[in-house]
Amino acid sequence: MYAIDQIEENIVLAEKLDTKEKITLKKESFPFPIHEGLLFSLKDNTPVLEQQKEEERRKLLREKMERLKRHE
Repeated sequence: MYAIDQIEENIVLAEKLDTKEKITLKKESFPFPIHEGLLFSLKDNTPVLEQQKEEERRKLLREKMERLKRHE
C-alpha cells in the first residue's frame, strides 16, 4: 500500500508504507480524485483507492495525537 506524499503539477510522489520505497506516477494515471495522504495500492500498475484503510489510518493518527496532547 502507498501513501501520496506530494502532488506537483502532473507528477505524484508516493511512498510504500511498509518499505518506505518512493515511486513517481503521472497524475492522470489515477482514476479517482487524489490528495496528499491518500492511500492506494497498485493492481496491474493501476492505482486502486484504499478508502477504508485511509479512514482507519486517519483515526489512529488522530487518537495518537490526542494521547500526545494529554501527556504534554
